Amino acid sequence: MKKYIVTSMVSLALVLTAAGCGTNGGNSTSGSGAQKTFTFGMSGKYPPFNYKDKNGKLTGFDVAIGDAIAKQMGMKPKPVTNPWATIIGGLKAKKYDAIVGSMTITKAREKEVSFSKPYYVSGTQIFVKAGNNSVTSLQGLKNKRIGVDTGSTFAKIAKTVTTQAKVHGYSSDVYALKDLAAGRLDGVITDQLVGQYAIKHSHIKVQPAGKPLNLAYAGIAVRKSDTSLLTKINKALKAIEKNGTYAKISKQYFGVNLLNDPAFTKKS
Repeated sequence: MKKYIVTSMVSLALVLTAAGCGTNGGNSTSGSGAQKTFTFGMSGKYPPFNYKDKNGKLTGFDVAIGDAIAKQMGMKPKPVTNPWATIIGGLKAKKYDAIVGSMTITKAREKEVSFSKPYYVSGTQIFVKAGNNSVTSLQGLKNKRIGVDTGSTFAKIAKTVTTQAKVHGYSSDVYALKDLAAGRLDGVITDQLVGQYAIKHSHIKVQPAGKPLNLAYAGIAVRKSDTSLLTKINKALKAIEKNGTYAKISKQYFGVNLLNDPAFTKKS
């Protein structure tokens, strides 16, 4: 009986030890000498950058870039989702190693996380219901109902021309664009590539209004303490840009290589 109890206790200890492995997000291993995992977070509701396909699988530009970076670092990629409003909180809580989710680099965010070099540049764009040609600038949405992704930089822009009560937050830009097409909003502020994708692929009846409000540079965010990981990510980014992997991924989702944007070349 004693032998049985001792054996059982040893077995239980081994199970508990195994269960404790890899609970701090990425960089986890499943055993001695096992390949490390690069876990990266995103909202999963930002097509074509990151979203779930009809089978529920995460896909998109960010997912492909994250996968390529992981493989370049000799790690196993693991994309996961987290609500965008708490995406940085999830990173700090070690739910994942990095955020590869089209996060715009801002001074406010740089106080909380460290960013890689930009991996693409796009523009902040106003979208209105198809056929509405009265709005040509941000001032055209003064005191109007504006839809934005909750926790995004677009929300701050909206608040400069309308009241807090008229800024409607959504868990996905796509939901905001659908409400815009249905007449429940007067405008939506989002990334120009996201809006154009929704028009072309989801057939949402909206249109861009005026020129882009600004340029937005997206970077990969890591915890400030993870300086070694950040160095590896930057090296991996440069490698996939040089070996053609980045261009292949970009053309798959956008038909062009985003690296060729003059604004990107200037920033990088």
